[in-house]
Formats: sequence, C-alpha cells, structure tokens
Amino acid sequence: MMEYTEVTISTTTRGSEIVSDILLRLGAAGTQILDRADLPDPSKPTANWELMDQSVIDAMPEDVQVKAWFDEDSLKAIIGSLREQLALVKNPDMGTLNVTMQGVKEEDWAENWKQYYKPFRIGAHMVVKPTWEPWDTQPGDLIIEIDPGMAFGTGTHETTAMCVGLIEKYYKSGTLLDVGTGSGILAIAAARLGADDVVAVDIDPDAVRVAKENVAHNGLEKSIDVRKGDLLQGLSQQFDFAVANILAPVICMLAAPLKKHLTPGGIFVCSGIIAEAEQDVNDALLKAGYTIDEVQHKGDWVAFACHVER
Repeated sequence: MMEYTEVTISTTTRGSEIVSDILLRLGAAGTQILDRADLPDPSKPTANWELMDQSVIDAMPEDVQVKAWFDEDSLKAIIGSLREQLALVKNPDMGTLNVTMQGVKEEDWAENWKQYYKPFRIGAHMVVKPTWEPWDTQPGDLIIEIDPGMAFGTGTHETTAMCVGLIEKYYKSGTLLDVGTGSGILAIAAARLGADDVVAVDIDPDAVRVAKENVAHNGLEKSIDVRKGDLLQGLSQQFDFAVANILAPVICMLAAPLKKHLTPGGIFVCSGIIAEAEQDVNDALLKAGYTIDEVQHKGDWVAFACHVER
C-alpha cells in the first residue's frame, strides 16, 4: 500500500476553490474541501440535504480546510512552488493559509471523506446522490449518481448549483459541450434533461476516468462522450449549448474562441467566478460578442447565462 503525505491548508469558503486548484495543478493525487457551510443544518429536516448524524458535523473543523495528497517524490518536487503560489494569493479573504502535513495510508484518504457526502437536491428536479447511498425517489426527481473520487467535485458547491439551475432554465434541445467536466455532473444533468449528444472535456486524465465512470453509473454512455483535452483544443464541431464551471481567468480567455464553436442562437452558461471577478467576465463576454441574459449570485460566487445572436 502506497504511503502518502496529507497536506492540509487552512483557508475560507471563498479561498477553498482557489487553494484546491493550486494543489491539483501541482499534481495532487486528490483534494478534499471540509467546509461547515456545505453541511446540512440538522435542526432543519426540510432542507435540501438529507439529515446527517450530528457527530459527523461536530467532527468538522471550525475553519475551512483543503486537504491534498502527494507521494513523497511529488511533494519534494513541489513544496517550494506551493509556498510561492500561496504567497501570491494571500490576502485577508483567503484566511491564514497555514500548511500542515502528516503521513497517511492510501486506503485511509480514499475512503474517509465519504462520510461527509450525502444525497441532496440541486436545481428544480435534480437529486445528486453518491453511488453508495440510498434514495427514496419522488415523482419528478431526476437522479444523478456520482462517485466523484477525491478531486473532481460532488456538486455541493454554489457554482455547480447555479450551473445546474441555468441548464434547467435555458437548455431546450441540441448538442451540448461541457468544458472542464470534472466529475461529469453537469454533463449528466444535461443528459437527464434530454440532451443526447453531449461532449464532456477535461485536461486531467483522472477527471476523464472519473467522469466516464459516473456516466456509466448513470447508463448514459450513448449520450455523453467524455474526452481528454485542453479546453477547446481538437474540437471542430459546433454546439447549441456550452457550459463551463471553471475559474474566471479561464472563462475570460475561453469566451472568444468558444463563440466560434456555438451555433447562431447558441447559449453559454459559465460559473466558477468569484465575486471580485464578475466585471472582468462580464467585459470579456461582451467583448467577445455575447448577449448576457442573466447573472446569478450565490454566496461569493457568480454565474452567467448568455447567447450568441442569430
């Protein structure tokens, strides 16, 4: 059994996705975000999440923690770069960014996080559930089964919730592109809404593997084509709808070239945008020639729905 070093960085809800992205880009075998804001309130059994045992909630850290796992050689190679990148993003909104490390067996980190992941509702009709949890399906429920692995998103984040809601609102028919698919949750949501020609792209081979497994869990292999690729690289076709839940600077860079891959009237939904970057994304979309239809805010995050004129 391989030995890993568990790197834990203390941050905030706002900083967690940025820290996670840094760790993944440095080659982490996986990341996990522990944030009390993502947990259900056990005093409100009508909340979207299923009721969770109070002991699990009590065990959560008070501050937001991002955990990542590196083998020994990888950690030695990146430790200097990690500290440099944390120094670049350090500001009061990011929390302390304190770093701690401890050894851990592979089997421990691969299973421990699952206790925090329970079924929950997202959007108007979607129910996201881990493959190992039961769910009493109600009329109108559209079930998304996810085994997200360690790195690629469970769907609990505000940006994912907004993307799913906007897909439900704006997707009517036609081909769909999911850029940076991660666990594949947005592609699967689209397929549950009737999309039968979906291309889901991610640069990370582990994300591609996880997304393919999740597509198979949901029996959607004929509707969703999961591919390894760097954003739009290698894509020649046009799509009626595109979605990207990635970081704001990438959306700004992606906006103009993506427009060439959208049909007249095609819709682009994007999120992963921290509030301070809203204007940058707004300007990039307008400069690229999109018409902005809607801007949503949830917590510290922003999502856009826009379209290409016919």
